[in-house]
Amino acid sequence: MTPAVRLGVVLLCHGDLDMAARLARIWTDGGAQVAIHVDAKVGAARLAGFQRALGNCDRIVFSTRHRCSWGRFSLVRATQDAAILLLDRFPDTTHVYLASGACLPLRPISDLIAYLAADPGRDHIESVSTHDVGWTVGGLNEERFTLFFPFDWKRRRWLFDRFVDWQRRRGIRRRMPAGLSPHLGSQWWCLTARTLRAILDDPRRDEFDRFFRFAWIPDESYFQTLVRRHSTRIESWSLTMAKFDHTGRPYSLYDDHAGILAESRCFVARKIWPGASGLLSQFPLPDQGHPQVDPPQPARISRIINQTVRRRVLGRPGLYMQSRFPRKDAENGKTSAPYAVLQGLTDIFPGFEGWLGRHLTGQVHGHLLDPALVEFAGRPQTGPGAISIDPQVRDHDPQGFLTSLIRITDRMQAFQFSPRDNQALNWFMATDPNAHMLVVTGAWKLPILHSGMPFDDMRRIFAQLQRIELAQLDVLNSVWVRARLSQHDLGEFLLNPRAILQDFLLQIDPHSAPIAALPAMRDLTGLDGMLRRLRNSGLRPRLTGEDLPPIELLIPERAAAE
Repeated sequence: MTPAVRLGVVLLCHGDLDMAARLARIWTDGGAQVAIHVDAKVGAARLAGFQRALGNCDRIVFSTRHRCSWGRFSLVRATQDAAILLLDRFPDTTHVYLASGACLPLRPISDLIAYLAADPGRDHIESVSTHDVGWTVGGLNEERFTLFFPFDWKRRRWLFDRFVDWQRRRGIRRRMPAGLSPHLGSQWWCLTARTLRAILDDPRRDEFDRFFRFAWIPDESYFQTLVRRHSTRIESWSLTMAKFDHTGRPYSLYDDHAGILAESRCFVARKIWPGASGLLSQFPLPDQGHPQVDPPQPARISRIINQTVRRRVLGRPGLYMQSRFPRKDAENGKTSAPYAVLQGLTDIFPGFEGWLGRHLTGQVHGHLLDPALVEFAGRPQTGPGAISIDPQVRDHDPQGFLTSLIRITDRMQAFQFSPRDNQALNWFMATDPNAHMLVVTGAWKLPILHSGMPFDDMRRIFAQLQRIELAQLDVLNSVWVRARLSQHDLGEFLLNPRAILQDFLLQIDPHSAPIAALPAMRDLTGLDGMLRRLRNSGLRPRLTGEDLPPIELLIPERAAAE
């Protein structure tokens, strides 16, 4: 019999208290018990009205108030006090969900409770090791733990920056408390009461609090680090959908987001614009009479927001503004003819090189930039125009190697590429108008899947290749890109590979024949499990897609493969 779940909610309120009161009612009407912290910067009159609006609900308690500032320990202190009060006043609480006064439940609270009850011992908190994947915006990834941050970033920015520079010059490095490994993640989590009590009652809590009091943005690292000390069953994923722009600020959600929010099947979304009356009236969705325990599916909304971020940063072609006015390139053309770069396809289809050679009139090579061997078409001892196959000769002048290959042949050159290859030409190819690039991010995961290597080695190689590809994507998403780029994450590509490949082949060779069948694909069995295991070990898998579709939905025409 599934154990009963008693949900408690810690609600951090800072601004619009009318909306916060409405959201608190949603939680309590759904059966949750709520502890509310109201920022001490809120005036007494507004607080009194807020408390009167919720005064008739015996499931709501108000915690000690703190004056909260962005990036300071006060947010952690507010969360601690509210959580302690919640657990003391409602001792039957089994799970505690941290939310803000701008977090809107999208599905019935009963769905969330049923989802937690399906695995009641699991803690849901994004907890990513700083040593594996750096994902923070604006730097201070590991330094947030090794330097002191006594000054408010918003109110005393000059002192903040000067003090950071001074510490760097002096070589100051704080030590993490013994037994802790620094982790980062979303501020919004859902922990079991057992794990939360263990964190709050830890005999070394005073020591940990003293350390994090001077860390940078501790609300994104305090619980994320300490949960690794007290929990062995972590789902490293936040149940609250919170998307951020290129500066690290959360996106505000408006009424016209209603459709994709409903489609996402997320339990909670942040951050709701106070004037979004349409969202507040539509969500949470009506209770269907029996709880739905299907997991969130944020792939589409994440992809749309990611595209919005790129559009905001890069602008639209042909539209210029002062902050993005382009500078002219110095050279008169980087290469003499068009060429094609295909990234990730040989990882998905092991026989892709030969298959592509039968569909193109151009010359199809393997991995020309492979660290061990220059893989010319047919694997000759000497390449076209007597170009050496020695990687040391190639790496002495990679740009000359590529431009020479393209200049001395009269056929279009196509070659394979991967994060495992030499990355010296990333900027060159991305800024070359003659380059046609088909990039499938995350495809390098597939050879690792069935490699049979020990998990620690797999994790190390996974993190290394992910860092390399993320650095490459910084180049491909830059304002200077001139290549004709078709970029897809692995999940997006596998849903419709035939159409994507056909469009790309017609782009580089208008006379190419229609694709009758795809090459044989690698076995995807176990991919979702591998990504989940890596994520729960503290590494944050990226580039595959926010939510990889079920394996049975991928490559619907795989039965027609060659």
